[in-house]
Amino acid sequence: MIKEIVKDEAFLRVPSENADAEDIPALDDLRDTLRANEWRCVGMAGNMIGVRKRMIVFVENGKIEEMFNPVLLKRDGAYQTEEGCLSLIGKRTVKRYNSIKVRWQTRDMKPRIRTFSGFTAQIIQHEMDHLDGIVI
Repeated sequence: MIKEIVKDEAFLRVPSENADAEDIPALDDLRDTLRANEWRCVGMAGNMIGVRKRMIVFVENGKIEEMFNPVLLKRDGAYQTEEGCLSLIGKRTVKRYNSIKVRWQTRDMKPRIRTFSGFTAQIIQHEMDHLDGIVI
């Protein structure tokens, strides 16, 4: 189900709790909401639809990918960039890393580890900031 985008910064500043298999319906809502906003958005975190669970979805090579409980294991190649967000007005300057290694769980709660680079890495970092209550 497509959900409304949360714009309340006080809500967005609260860190999210770990997600589990009971949160799959919320993950599906997050996926549906990203799909509905794909023309203006490349990633979303659970709190953006009012769910304070550690889940993100993002577009990679035209496909929507999903992660439960992502953890940043390694980062390399710091740079400054400007980012916008559906939940916020305007753009802000942020520090990102060109290459990141992430551990997460699939919707089947299976562990995964992978290195991401470039724009996909930037998207994941932005959404993980949401999970940590960081409002850019």
